[in-house]
Amino acid sequence: MSKEVKTGAIGLLLGLGLGLAFGLGYLLGGDVQTQDDPHLTSVEQAWNIILSDYVDKDEIDTEMLSQAAIEGMLALLDDPYSAYLDAEAYQLDASGSEGEYSGIGASVGIQDGQLTIVAVFEGSPAAAAGIQAGDVILEIDGVPTSGMDLYDAVLLVRGDEGTSVSLLVLRQGETEAVEVVVVRGQIEVPSVDFEMRGDIAYIRIEQFTERTNDELTPVLEAVAAEGAEGIVLDMRGNPGGLLDTVVMVTSRFVTEGEVLRIRDSYGNVDVYVVSHQEVTTDLPMVVLVDGYSASGSEVVAAALQDHERAVIAGTTTYGKGSANTMKELADGSGLYITVARWYTPDGNLIEGIGVIPDVELELTDEEAVQWAVDYLHGDEQGA
Repeated sequence: MSKEVKTGAIGLLLGLGLGLAFGLGYLLGGDVQTQDDPHLTSVEQAWNIILSDYVDKDEIDTEMLSQAAIEGMLALLDDPYSAYLDAEAYQLDASGSEGEYSGIGASVGIQDGQLTIVAVFEGSPAAAAGIQAGDVILEIDGVPTSGMDLYDAVLLVRGDEGTSVSLLVLRQGETEAVEVVVVRGQIEVPSVDFEMRGDIAYIRIEQFTERTNDELTPVLEAVAAEGAEGIVLDMRGNPGGLLDTVVMVTSRFVTEGEVLRIRDSYGNVDVYVVSHQEVTTDLPMVVLVDGYSASGSEVVAAALQDHERAVIAGTTTYGKGSANTMKELADGSGLYITVARWYTPDGNLIEGIGVIPDVELELTDEEAVQWAVDYLHGDEQGA
């Protein structure tokens, strides 16, 4: 049985399964027929020969043999977003989109072949321990992460609330790694924050969960009630999330037209258009992004850019523009595999390229927010 396609593969929640489900249930064209494939026949022959002729056949663990074969095939794909999940990890992933989990409160991705912290949630155990976005995790409880896929890293970090995990971390600009011990806790994944900065509304979306669109309704109502003259939408460090949420959030700011296009492994192209939302806004906007804005947040930024709805400011985004699906295997394990690429409304590929901002900013943190507020007031100094 196939599960929904996903956008958030970069945003692995440490302590949970991978990403957040593509809630629109993007359908594939069907399973490839392989009964007459001679290469598959060779694989079956090799399996049977090992089980029948290997000298120490009593020592063969068929479960591990099967897993090794699958992992070997995935390794040859050289795709960081495709992975094998054992039955335990598959069940864990099934509950991964509600916005709560037990872990350290951070998301990770693979950058330059290294396991890297993408975002740290405010008030989380990771934040309390001093973990920062951009930190490279070299070891997890003494196990090197070199060559480790994202799922394996998650399974090592996850654990029961109150237990601890040791991370060997190399901070940006440093030459020596430090050990950081984090006590796991119950994490509520943050979604939407809002405050007024004078007459400018500042809205931050941490990632796109099941709650995000509903949380935006009272926020946009408050924006109108406060008489805001513009909006700063901050998606820096946002690792993605549910695609149906991504489409609905985009539809708060763009009321007609395309949000994205998806080309699957069969060459089919599906076009996702805006969905009707009761509360929308046409206020001028600046969208803040950075190199850790990925997946679903790139879709939103690209759609707003292509529709000339907002000024995108910051640095080029991560470049995770692929769709993934989870397939359950006969033994209860799962295969998480890349099945499609997505494109912006203007037909631009996101994968490996990212969204290039309209205004490149070297400013970070609060300075970037203040630049955006000044920009909306007509002051472009500091760009």
